[in-house]
Amino acid sequence: MTKKIVTQLSSKRRVLLGMAILAGVLTFTGLGTYALFTSTTSVAQAAVTSGSLTLVTPSAGATNRLTLGASNLVPGDTMQRIVDLTNSGGAAMASITLTTSASPSSLLDTDTTNGLQLVIDKCSVAWTESGSSPAFTYTCGGTTSSVLATRPVIGSAIALSNLASVAGSATDRLRITLTLPSIAGNTLQGQSSAITYTFTGTQRAPTNQ
Repeated sequence: MTKKIVTQLSSKRRVLLGMAILAGVLTFTGLGTYALFTSTTSVAQAAVTSGSLTLVTPSAGATNRLTLGASNLVPGDTMQRIVDLTNSGGAAMASITLTTSASPSSLLDTDTTNGLQLVIDKCSVAWTESGSSPAFTYTCGGTTSSVLATRPVIGSAIALSNLASVAGSATDRLRITLTLPSIAGNTLQGQSSAITYTFTGTQRAPTNQ
């Protein structure tokens, strides 16, 4: 009989011990629901904007005579036309190239030796126009710089030099001269070509801003 009582008491101790452990676990778990100290700060950065490359040429007029053609050229003749080239975007460029094409096309543009030869110069001020349309000539009252030395009229991605328009918001005043070489023979008679000039600007190298 005594042995049975001891066994019952031991069972009660085990129950009480288990309840105590459970209460401790619940108390510890409850501690995790308490608030923690926090601190927050923020700062607004000024606007970040991307640049733009915008090459433009004016419409037909005193600063764009490329819209004027020429007729009845003979060997040794030249024709001069001016056009303003402006980078109206805020971003600088690494370079500007020129691609020329012809449509319609003829020996005037496909014959690289006897066909039309191209030269481009720029003036630091507006060109002074003389003569009557379309046979204008132009003189520079400031400083003349070479943009493109003599070469056949048709080309792709032709490098141009001394252009201020590689910088943002700058204008170059260009004079484009086409010459029919004096060596042009009879095969060049009665030919017709219409030249398109495409200027392409390439962004400057990436840098820290």
